[in-house]
Amino acid sequence: MLQALARLFDRREQERTAAAPSEEREHALMLATAALLFEVVRADGRIEDAERSVMRAAIQSTFALPLSEIDELIRMAETASRQAASLYEFTHRVDKAFSSEQKKRIVELLWLVTFADAQKDALEEHLVRKIAGLLHVSHPDFIDAKIRARSAPSSADD
Repeated sequence: MLQALARLFDRREQERTAAAPSEEREHALMLATAALLFEVVRADGRIEDAERSVMRAAIQSTFALPLSEIDELIRMAETASRQAASLYEFTHRVDKAFSSEQKKRIVELLWLVTFADAQKDALEEHLVRKIAGLLHVSHPDFIDAKIRARSAPSSADD
C-alpha cells in the first residue's frame, strides 16, 4: 500500500515538474538545496551566525544569484524547512536533477555547515549521513566530501 502511494506521489511530482517551465524547476531545485542546508543549520537546536554565513556562502558558490536573491532564497528555505513533513520533498528533487558529482558537492556543503560552528554535533552528522543516503551518494564519496569540508580553510578543526 505504501509503495503504491509512493509511486502515485512520484508520478504526480513528475507530471507537475514536466509541466513547469524550466525557470520554475530551477527555482524549486535551488529552494530544495537551500532547505537541505538549513536543515543541517537547525539540526542541533541552535542556529549560529557562523552556520548562517557558511550556508550563505554555499548557496552563493552553487548558484549564480545576486545577494538580494540569495537572502530571499534563504528566507524561503527556512520557511520550507520548518513546514516540511520530511526530507524527501527536498532530497527527491535534488536527487533527480543533479549529477553524482553535484550531489557529492551538496554533501560537502552540508559538511561545511556542520563544521562551521566548531562543534560537530551528533544530530548534524546523522542528518548529513541521512541526506547523503537519500541522494544516493556512495559511502566513499560521503567520506571524501567530509574530508574535503574538514580541510577547507573556513571550516573549524574537528
